[in-house]
Amino acid sequence: MTWSTADIPDLTGRRALVTGATSGLGYETALELLRHGADVLIAARNPAKAAEAAASLSTSSGRTPTVVELDLADLTSVEKAADQVVKSYDKLDLLVNNAGVMATPYRQTADGFELQLGTNHLGHFALTGRLLPLLLKAPAPRVVTVSSFMHKTVRGLQATDFRRPAQGYSKWVAYGKSKLANVLFMLELDRRARTAGANLLSVGAHPGYAATHLQAAGLELAGRNRQARLWAGATKLVAQSAAAGAWPSLYAATYPDLRPGSYVGPGFFEYRGAPAIVLPTRTAQGPELAKQLWDWSVEATGVNPALTVPR
Repeated sequence: MTWSTADIPDLTGRRALVTGATSGLGYETALELLRHGADVLIAARNPAKAAEAAASLSTSSGRTPTVVELDLADLTSVEKAADQVVKSYDKLDLLVNNAGVMATPYRQTADGFELQLGTNHLGHFALTGRLLPLLLKAPAPRVVTVSSFMHKTVRGLQATDFRRPAQGYSKWVAYGKSKLANVLFMLELDRRARTAGANLLSVGAHPGYAATHLQAAGLELAGRNRQARLWAGATKLVAQSAAAGAWPSLYAATYPDLRPGSYVGPGFFEYRGAPAIVLPTRTAQGPELAKQLWDWSVEATGVNPALTVPR
């Protein structure tokens, strides 16, 4: 497949919200959406970084994004952010669930969940559920959930993973499970949307191996700053740029004829290159596990996403 950001259609009149847009993939995704005419909301935890990113995006695109304060590791913050968006706008055309943490030391969210599964999945599950009424008011709404090829490293999920203890914790296993949850959620949202007759497109993407701050952030959180710097330097030598890593997300967000439930990644062995339709693992495609995850997530977050089509 030959594709570049030049193939993104005119997005004038469309409103998008991108999580984690202060740097890396989220920043590059927001930038291209702005450049192609979309009104963009960037949701981020750190107000200072969000303001800096907004200024940079404005300078680079000629369009100013709106900042929404959002901490995905705090369900109260998710509720406040979603309420702000719902009260401020009449529709939302695109939601890009991009933000995440990677390979962090054992931590818990504000609500007591394991940090990676709580942030990468539960925070986005709750945000999507609370924004669905606004999405369903758009003529052709789309939700893009960003996962990783690391979802292939794990074989399942259990409800106990949400509040697992520190004993026996593996940061890479926990990351893989959070990314598996992303794919399971994306596909289950697609199934439920089609069953309900909702005009909602749920699709997924992964960046391959892209040079972002995400690789070093977990080491920094553990206080291993020297190792983080070495990792960041090595990553720049072998990985594609964050801009190229954002291509699958942008393709998933904007390609006109994308089929429901599509999963997009880099075309060259899912490592780098132009976007292509790729396949999640058999585990990730399992509808029974996806339904279980949905039910566990409703119980954990108190949010039960409704796909009732507005009349």
